[in-house]
Amino acid sequence: MSRTMRILNAGPMMTVQDGGRRGFLRFGVSGSGPMDRDAFEAANALVGNVPGAAGVEFALIGGRFSLADECLIAVTGGDVPVALNGKPISPWSSWRAPAGSELEIGAMRSGVWGYIAIGGGVTCPPVMGSRSTHLRSGVGGLDGRVLRTGDVLPLGSDTGAEPKKLVKPIRLRGGPISLVPGPQDDCFDADAFSRLFGREFQVSQQRDRMAMMLDGPEIHAAGGHDIVSDGTLMGSIQVPPSGRLIVLMADRQTTGGFPKIATVASADLGRLVQTPSGKAVRFRAATVEQAEEMVREAAEMRRSALENLAPNDPLPG
Repeated sequence: MSRTMRILNAGPMMTVQDGGRRGFLRFGVSGSGPMDRDAFEAANALVGNVPGAAGVEFALIGGRFSLADECLIAVTGGDVPVALNGKPISPWSSWRAPAGSELEIGAMRSGVWGYIAIGGGVTCPPVMGSRSTHLRSGVGGLDGRVLRTGDVLPLGSDTGAEPKKLVKPIRLRGGPISLVPGPQDDCFDADAFSRLFGREFQVSQQRDRMAMMLDGPEIHAAGGHDIVSDGTLMGSIQVPPSGRLIVLMADRQTTGGFPKIATVASADLGRLVQTPSGKAVRFRAATVEQAEEMVREAAEMRRSALENLAPNDPLPG
């Protein structure tokens, strides 16, 4: 009989996610996967899982869970209160939970998206090569939907790893978010870019796994807002006729007909998606070469952090 985790109280926008679905963009199915890949990878590393193993993603509030069997658990994503059997434990660390344990995750004190990793991973049946939930298509995860109170998730075999804790940062923090202009930058004039890079924007309450809206100065395309639909990326910034920026996320549509003024540098995506609603963000321009160098630096920083985990403290008595 497989190991299981039961959801006693589900937090909002809770889904099963793994490293993402590859090879189906041409069929209109985006890659899904974690909103914050750095935090997701850290959670898996802390419990000894292979990279990309499926876990649980949640937004803002975690919830309560019961663990039928002994397992290694970790919670990452932001600063969030976590308790195991009523005793506070630290996020960004792994803990060996005895059989019959109850895990409780509160509301984020910083950040937006959180991750629960269990040694052995969540083993829902893969769909199109991935266990990631794609809500718009209704595939992956548990019946292609958000997780609900009462759901039971199957778990893989325990990894046998020892509890660890993160002692080095997984990414640099602070500063403007880097954007690479384009691919339709020729649709915009100097005033549009002056607003984009010279003014402040606020992250709206209108956000989910498909997109996040930004409030701030209106930006309009001098060349018009209708283009021949073309491919999108996580981080593509569309500009509709309203002039309100739309940043596309993990479950985005695979093509779009609004011009894209810029694309978020992938090394800064995690910082942007973890910015709480109502908080201000600023942007700076980066070349493709600079964005590629940022990716290399970010990958090295993440590798160093995840290869130098320290033994964790014993569970609180």
